[in-house]
Amino acid sequence: MEMTRDLPLEHDQSGLLFIDVQNFAAHRDGAEFEGLTNADFDAKFGWFFEQLKSRIVPNMQALQKGFRAAGIEVLYTTIESLTKDGRDRSLDYKITGFNVPKGSWDGKVIDELAPADDEIVFPKSSSSVFVSTHIDYVLRNLGIKQLVLAGIVTDQCVESAIRDACDLGYLVTQVTDACMTYTQERHDNSLKTIKGYCRQVTTAELLDEIGRG
Repeated sequence: MEMTRDLPLEHDQSGLLFIDVQNFAAHRDGAEFEGLTNADFDAKFGWFFEQLKSRIVPNMQALQKGFRAAGIEVLYTTIESLTKDGRDRSLDYKITGFNVPKGSWDGKVIDELAPADDEIVFPKSSSSVFVSTHIDYVLRNLGIKQLVLAGIVTDQCVESAIRDACDLGYLVTQVTDACMTYTQERHDNSLKTIKGYCRQVTTAELLDEIGRG
């Protein structure tokens, strides 16, 4: 039998994971943008936030609603240290200067995508959620073998999660229009680079699939 990544989701062994859609990186008042004038913010991140508002977050909301309705697990990861001073962060995050203190507003998923009461959120302190959390253990306990990924940013934490999930034996689906990074070129290049690791579909295609399932 030919092996393939292009398999429809089995509801009872699937999960949707949103990556880093949090106040720190997806809200104008997030600490990642602290100190930027409005002009500097617009120059560096204006396009990115316009895409989030007009397309990406609405697509994420549609996925969240559709997966909940289908009874499929919805999960989240956010950049958030286990300590207030961030001493537990990865060396890379320390060098970069990322510290989202434990329990802070910056570490919360944005209101537009707020987790339901019994949905799982994994705070992470490295680029890949599989490196700095126990997500693999939890996914296996939940019986999840097919993992759907959406989030920000495409060419960093999303890519890291895809590669690690594949190496750990998950079948991965990336929702291409529910991911975004800081330029269209970077986003498109990332999709091309990671294509060999995962199935790539649009929000509409995936919602149609789970609706038929």
